[in-house]
Amino acid sequence: MTRRFLFPALLCLALATEGLAAPAFEEVRSAYRRSDAVLLDREGAVIHQRRVGFHGRRVDWVGLADVSPAVQQAILQAEDRRFYRHAGVDWLAIGSAVLNGLPAGSMRGASTISMQLASFLDKELQPRLSRKTLRQKWEQIRAARELEESWSKERIFEAYLNLVTFRGELQGLVSASRGLFGKEPHGLTQAEALVLAVLARAPNASPDRVAQRACALARSLNWEVPCEGLAIKAQEALLVPRFIRPREGLAPHVAQQLLKPVEEGQGEVPATVRSTLDGRLQRVATEILAKHLLAVRAQHVQDGAVLVVDNRTGEVLAYVGSSGSLSTAPLVDGVRAKRQAGSTLKPFVYGRAFDERLLTTASLLDDSPMDVAVPNGVYRPANYDNRFRGPVTARTALASSLNVPAVRTAQVVGLDRVVETLRRVGFEQVKESGEFYGPSIVLGSVDVSLWALVNAYRTLANNGVWSDMTLTPTRHSVRPARKVFSPEAAFLVSSILSDREARSGTFGLESALASRFWSAVKTGTSKDMRDNWCVGYSRRYTVGVWVGNFSAEPMWNVSGITGAAPVWAGIMAWLHQTEPSEPRPAPAGIIGTTIVRTSGEPAREEWFIRGTEPSRFEFPGQSSDHRILYPVSGSVIALDPDMPLGRQRLFFEAQPRDRRLRWKLDGDDRGSAGALQLWKPQPGTHTLALLDEADRVLDTVQFRVRGNGKHDEE
Repeated sequence: MTRRFLFPALLCLALATEGLAAPAFEEVRSAYRRSDAVLLDREGAVIHQRRVGFHGRRVDWVGLADVSPAVQQAILQAEDRRFYRHAGVDWLAIGSAVLNGLPAGSMRGASTISMQLASFLDKELQPRLSRKTLRQKWEQIRAARELEESWSKERIFEAYLNLVTFRGELQGLVSASRGLFGKEPHGLTQAEALVLAVLARAPNASPDRVAQRACALARSLNWEVPCEGLAIKAQEALLVPRFIRPREGLAPHVAQQLLKPVEEGQGEVPATVRSTLDGRLQRVATEILAKHLLAVRAQHVQDGAVLVVDNRTGEVLAYVGSSGSLSTAPLVDGVRAKRQAGSTLKPFVYGRAFDERLLTTASLLDDSPMDVAVPNGVYRPANYDNRFRGPVTARTALASSLNVPAVRTAQVVGLDRVVETLRRVGFEQVKESGEFYGPSIVLGSVDVSLWALVNAYRTLANNGVWSDMTLTPTRHSVRPARKVFSPEAAFLVSSILSDREARSGTFGLESALASRFWSAVKTGTSKDMRDNWCVGYSRRYTVGVWVGNFSAEPMWNVSGITGAAPVWAGIMAWLHQTEPSEPRPAPAGIIGTTIVRTSGEPAREEWFIRGTEPSRFEFPGQSSDHRILYPVSGSVIALDPDMPLGRQRLFFEAQPRDRRLRWKLDGDDRGSAGALQLWKPQPGTHTLALLDEADRVLDTVQFRVRGNGKHDEE
């Protein structure tokens, strides 16, 4: 009885009701939001897509002209055969549905495309439980009529194709086309069109049911599509995980930072975000890194990262967080990850020493074995090649990355001031005191990120002024710029790091660090070859590279020259294909002067901060090579309370052993220094001196013997 009166009731209601205001097509299209956000480079080109909305999978809106004719025909045949002949409501279909009796009273079979679109646009017209109420059906008819009066048929069909759900979370034809068949809508075949047409009506149907209905639909269209082929197509599309591959995926780690997921009800998904990245450079940096990692894969090098920044603006031009598919962990961001710094921190220690007038570029530093007393024992730094070069200038020591002179420089500056300098140059994770880190801090015992390291070197490139870097052109730094080094100290460090001759003792005259344009560069390798760095700058760009393994496994026989440096050199060369890079002019406080070496070597030009320039450059005599090797100055030696004092001995050792030299302990003669000297330790503080034949003191150390229990001096 209900079905008998339903058709006349709907007809009367629809004819008697005034039209409702329908939204404009342009309004609907502009309100369409992709579930993917798009990252643009600095020129507006798309470089990455990332999903940020998780309530339905929506991608691009497609125009009707870009939809395969087969899809249009199949969906019209399945959903609304008289679409182009009715005015929004197919009264013949409704009447037939009522008279024939739809299962469970459903009116789904009589809904036109216009009526379905009206439900997509108004949530109030969507069924609250399993089916629409009579009032919802009435309102749906009214809304469909209004759409037909203000929209063209083509626009109604286009909007429907972009808003209908085909399968699971796949909303819209582009999403379904890419997700189920891996292609764009214009390339869909008849078989694929039939499967999609069936899914538009029954999104949750099983593959077998979809194949049966697609076969029947093909017959109604007189298409010669084999039913067996449709069954295979349905199985392939519906039984495998649906994944829509991003059209662009060049900057995943930047996209992760800038394209944040949006929860439902917490704002709109951003359609596009413009970044500072240069798309061409991003691609080149990615390719150069991947190519080099393949070349050193046999040396157990699997991961890497690259960062390129504009010196003046701080805008990041390339950000490669990993080597992508070649990486052991492509989701790890190697630019932000913290790893041991190796020798890359040395320039900042020397810069502080220059600023405080503690050293000049021509100051002599002793590159010979040394022991440093630390709380847990004795620290004995060594150079990378296990060689010592004797007296070297600060220029040679830094350019050649010698470890012992760097430790001596850190001691001269003071470890607390070293820590303060590192914090000011951007290494905010260095939070402890200098004593906590010890002298090894200058050799990279702290963990740093490539992001912070590149910006620290950019500080040197910018005359000693630190400022924030940025990934977006509209973002302004909330932290003001700060002066870390004087322009003079920054100039001296840059002069050293660009000096091919000064670094030749370690790296040779021709290496990946030697560019045809002006550049200042430094490498670093952490303990056990777990991290390899190369960071450097030209007049306009700072480029940083890290290679290693995200698993922290050591590399095999990889140095600064063979690890990160070739990547750095390749990127720098690409940046300066046509752009020159000249050294900065010397600041007003810098003076160039000729220094004369008393060793008979040729005179040379050197830069100095005004007022620190020497008149002569003297090498020390041979006696400076003699030193006390043990005990280490500042060491504390504890006596064993369970061993008789008479059986405990402390030895004195000189470097080199020379019978002409003598020991003096607390002013008392202790004999020749030509062999190990044994001494019965006495609690207290002691001073040991090494004297030559003329009783001149060559070296002196102070140490303490601490008693324990019955041996305690107190």
